[in-house]
Amino acid sequence: MTTLITVRDLSVAFDGKEVVRDVSFSLRAGECLGIVGESGSGKSVTARSLLGLNGHGAQVTATTLDVGVDVLEATPEQLRHLRGSRIGYVLQDALVSLDPLRTVGTEIAEPLRAHRVPAAQRPARVQELLTSVSVPEPELRARQLPSELSGGLRQRALIAAGLALDPQVLIADEPTTALDVTVQAQVLELLEQNLSAGRAIILISHDLSVVERLADHVLVMHRGRVVEEGPTAQVLTSPQDPYTRRLLAAIPSASSRGDRLSDLPPATITAVPRERAPEAGPVLEAIGLGKSYRGPDGRTRPVVQDVSFTLDAGETLGIVGESGSGKSTTAWMALGLTPPSTGQVLLDGEAWTGIPERKRRSRRHRIAVVQQDPLSSFDPRWTVGRTIADSLSVGQGRRGGARGSAGSSGRERDRSARVAELLEAVGLDPAFAARHPLTMSGGQRQRAAIARAIATDPEVLVLDEPVSALDVSVQAQVLDLLGDLQSALGTAYLFISHDLGVIHHVSDRVLVMQGGQVVEHGTADQVLHAPQHPYTRQLVSTLPRRDLQEAS
Repeated sequence: MTTLITVRDLSVAFDGKEVVRDVSFSLRAGECLGIVGESGSGKSVTARSLLGLNGHGAQVTATTLDVGVDVLEATPEQLRHLRGSRIGYVLQDALVSLDPLRTVGTEIAEPLRAHRVPAAQRPARVQELLTSVSVPEPELRARQLPSELSGGLRQRALIAAGLALDPQVLIADEPTTALDVTVQAQVLELLEQNLSAGRAIILISHDLSVVERLADHVLVMHRGRVVEEGPTAQVLTSPQDPYTRRLLAAIPSASSRGDRLSDLPPATITAVPRERAPEAGPVLEAIGLGKSYRGPDGRTRPVVQDVSFTLDAGETLGIVGESGSGKSTTAWMALGLTPPSTGQVLLDGEAWTGIPERKRRSRRHRIAVVQQDPLSSFDPRWTVGRTIADSLSVGQGRRGGARGSAGSSGRERDRSARVAELLEAVGLDPAFAARHPLTMSGGQRQRAAIARAIATDPEVLVLDEPVSALDVSVQAQVLDLLGDLQSALGTAYLFISHDLGVIHHVSDRVLVMQGGQVVEHGTADQVLHAPQHPYTRQLVSTLPRRDLQEAS
């Protein structure tokens, strides 16, 4: 097979600081190279170097950087011709990567325009590309804005744009992150079809099960260097480097439940045990919840129908289902932020929905939320300390999350001291109180989001995809932290995730939703090991993850 890319001794530095060092690999037609590692390991910088896209401030050196042309010697015009025509690039977040003000068809046609494909030929080519990536009704979709498409359709449109000029190599940078398991399976099948057609793929992912399915060869990167490489099966089943072994051990699964995933020590949390009488009943109960919305055509469509569940103190209820199944709408109704069209929610046995907000306000501190992307849920102008302190005004919990010992439970503490205490409880230095969200890593921001959520000592914490955008090692740390907090505080978790491995690791019971309805409900082992409903069986069958932890 023809060698399409040869890289020898690639190093990249910014302002004199080396972020990639001595990376070497080659790629042949029809092969898939997987590059794995945690955030900041140099994966994306390595990929961007192949296209000369690291920016004017980058210092790039290599013995060989050959992608059909010598990238280090290529002119700007040669590099522009290279991008899209020889190497296509598919980014992670289609909603951010696609222009929200331009139609999907215009976006896909952009590389055609840049490479002087005649305007008369572009519409037909756009429809051909959308059809090739299995987008239904391609003519209609081409006229829609990205916001009008589902996550899976947006990601396919982004792949179509990457394939517009029929490149020999496709770089897929985290193409399935934050996609539900069924859409992820569809995207992976599409990438497999491109491999079968003779294209080469560089797959960048923190999901080792995705890499296992597609990649022929794997590079494991850590702090800018390749610490292990080899055939995929060899690396993922018989890892030699300690860092690779740590990555594999951090994968949540059925076998990891009850075990720590990271090598960090348990969080130090001093708290007064929560007292709750056995006859008190569930802390949260949903009874026949339904929600409908009126569309632009005037028709009313249900998005949640007759959903019921209970959540006991200290218990974790996992909710799974594909995009549009009603998971998040159910969560927002449980939070009292979206009024149900039918049914009701009870918090500690008392009405939580169907009452005025002023009557909820005194109990608002009892239920809190951690969202998927804390960067978008934080005010970027506020420091982390101000954000956490602001949540304290919602209501003063009995012990304020991780506050002091039993002897100090009746004392009010200075607000800045409380913020520092909460940051320490989630494993952050109190100095982070002065930081802004943009200056923090994804894992640090998620820890700060958890600190904000537990500030009012909630009885219920709603976690909506809290780890889906995190790499495997940071995900492990956050999941361990949530376990530590639950053990110390007795908080009940309503945990929403598309990752069945995560759900199995954290959940006592699992609720499976499809089309706004609950189709299966039971213990985590019952639902995920012996699914009864055809949809649940489909979810489990499309899961690319096998138990790599046991295999290693």
